[in-house]
This record gives sequence, structure tokens and C-alpha cells, in this order.
Amino acid sequence: MRKRQICKRLLQIVIVLVGISFLSFLLIYLAPGDPVRAMFAISGSIPSEEIMADIRENLGLNRPFPAQYGSWLLNCLKGDFGVSYTSGQPVTQMLAARVAPTIQLTLLSLAIMMVMSIPLGVLSALYQNRPVDYIVRGATFFSISMPNFWVGLLLLYFVALKLGWLPVVSTGMGLRKMLLPAITLGFAMAGKYARQVRAAVLEELNQDYVSGARARGLTESVILWRHVIPNAMLPLITLLGLSLGSLLGGTAVVEVIFSYPALGSLAISAITSMDYPVIQGFVLWISLIYMIVNLAVDISYNLLDPRLRKGA
Repeated sequence: MRKRQICKRLLQIVIVLVGISFLSFLLIYLAPGDPVRAMFAISGSIPSEEIMADIRENLGLNRPFPAQYGSWLLNCLKGDFGVSYTSGQPVTQMLAARVAPTIQLTLLSLAIMMVMSIPLGVLSALYQNRPVDYIVRGATFFSISMPNFWVGLLLLYFVALKLGWLPVVSTGMGLRKMLLPAITLGFAMAGKYARQVRAAVLEELNQDYVSGARARGLTESVILWRHVIPNAMLPLITLLGLSLGSLLGGTAVVEVIFSYPALGSLAISAITSMDYPVIQGFVLWISLIYMIVNLAVDISYNLLDPRLRKGA
């Protein structure tokens, strides 16, 4: 991908982010409910209407929409996403504290998914319409059919509670505390990716270059590992990028089940307490991650596929 194209995509990212920020701010502005009243409801004490009116004025909630959005956007350009209504902490600081656990959980989940899906997908393709293929396809169907929260509850009950192999609560850092939520996420993705790997490998095995390689006397292992698998992995980059963006945005249900302190659980708590600055910061984070990952996928295509580099 040329530098001019990359600059154009970066400009598009900025424009889209501004549009998303406007829509998210508008929807939150039009949402029913009073964030000040919800803020005090959490503590269990409701002050007088005069005190709540003063708080609304201090937070700028009584100003018209253009003034609120303009002030918030200018602060965002300076790196200030506001202050949380419930905790009083800067939103930037709250999001930054959850980024490292989110990245670690994302990478571990993707690693578990790849370790499970790639061998199973290749094995299923090599033994097409044989017992091994039927077993793998049945297992992947089972994996796709199981919701994340159900897999998480089963692992929590049997592995953590009954067997005691891993901690029940995943708060904090460390491999043991991340393992159960990572297995839950990786198991759900593995079935989908194993089927995609199987289809891609089967498509490559039917290509003419494979017949030519066999005619030249190349062994099946050389054809598989040097030609078929690298070419079959290219179409999966897009799916991998989407999964990466989804995981970095936070997987709320799994994080809540295991009490894992990542972005998804932060978003859930912000929504339930009507913490608007945190919600707005979270929406911008997800949007930015998806667009950056999408750009990285396009660049990686050009680096991995020589045909694109030569303009084919």
C-alpha cells in the first residue's frame, strides 16, 4: 500500500471518528434518565433538588447540545475525555488502566484459538469425508453452537469450583487468572476458524500449482507447509483482524462472569450507572481500534501477497 493511500485512510479515520463521536454524544444526550440522580442512587442517598441542580450546572448538563458537544470535542482533541460521574477519576486514566489486561486477554485468547483451529482445520481438509473429518466438523459445530457465557459458566463450575485447578475470580494479572476467560473466548472462536481453515486448505489443494508441484516430484509435506498453508492463511487475515478488534473492544459477558478487570466490564458498569463520559470514551476507543486494525489488515495483505505489491 502506497504512502498516499495510507495518508488517505488516516484522514478517513479522523473523519469517521468525528462522525461517530457526534452520533454517540447525540444518542446519549437524548437518552432518558438523569445521570446525576443515578450517581446518587448508587450511594443510596438522594439529595435535594437544589443540590442536584447545582451539580448539573457544574457538570454542564443543563447547557444546550451544541455547547456540550463542542466543549467535549475540544477537550477530546487535547486528550481529555472528561471525568467519571461515579468515581471522579479521569476517563483517560480509567481506560488506560484497563488496556493492559484487555491486550493480554486478547493475545492469549487468539493464541489458544490458533493452536486449536489451525491443526484441526488442516487435518479435516487432508482427510476430507473420512471419519477424522466428520469428528472435527462435529466438534466445530458444537463449539460454534455454545454461547460464550454458557462455556464460561461450565468452566467456572467444573474447572475452578469443583476441581480447584484455577481461581474462581480472575481479578488481577497473571496467567492463571487469565486462563479461564481466555479458554472461553478461544473455544468459541476455534470452531469458526477451523471451518474457515478447512475450506481454505481444500480450495488451495485443488489449485493447478499443487498438481504441478506433485508432477515435479515434490513431497506432500513440502507442498502442504511451503505452499498450501501459507496461501490458505491469507484469506483468514481479515477474520483475524475482526476478531482482534472485537476482543480489544472488550468482551463484556465473559469479563463479568470471571470478574476480569478489562474494558468490557468497565463499559457494563458505566452503562448501568449512566456514566456518560466513560461510555463516550469507550465508544471512541472501540471505533479507533476497529479502524486501525482494518488499516493494518490492508497493509499486511500488501506485505504478504506479492501479487498486490506488483499491482496484479
